[in-house]
Amino acid sequence: MRFLVGTTAALALAVVMWSCGGSSSPTQPSPGGGGGGSGSVTITIVGMLGAQSFSPNPASVSQGATVVWKNSDTTTHRVVFNDGSIDTGDIAPGASSQPITLNSNGANYHCAIHPTMVGSINSSTGTPPPCQGAYC
Repeated sequence: MRFLVGTTAALALAVVMWSCGGSSSPTQPSPGGGGGGSGSVTITIVGMLGAQSFSPNPASVSQGATVVWKNSDTTTHRVVFNDGSIDTGDIAPGASSQPITLNSNGANYHCAIHPTMVGSINSSTGTPPPCQGAYC
C-alpha cells in the first residue's frame, strides 16, 4: 500500500510539472501597477461604468513608460486615444493589450466599442471628459 501511495504522489507531481511546462519564469514580463515613474503601468478595464471603467483613472504614467490595458471585464473592449494616435485593437475578456510606449505627457482615451467608457493619463482635472471628435 505504501508503494502505491508513493507512486501516485510521484505521478501527480510529474503531471503538474509537465502541464506547467517545468518552467518557473513567465513567458512575458508582467507590467506593474498604476504609479508614475514606473517603467510600465497596467490599467485595468473593470466594466462599462463611464469614467469608472478603468483603474486607475486617471493614471499617472511617465513619458516613455509602457502602458498595458488588462481586460478584467466579461466583454471585449478596444482602447483608442481620443486623437486617434493609439488603438490597442480588440482586447478579449481576460487578455491584455500589447505594451504601448507613451510618447506624450498625457492623453484622454475611450473604448471604441463602448464610447461612454472614458479614461485619461496624467489628467490635471481628475475626471476624464466625455469622448468627442472623429475617433469617438
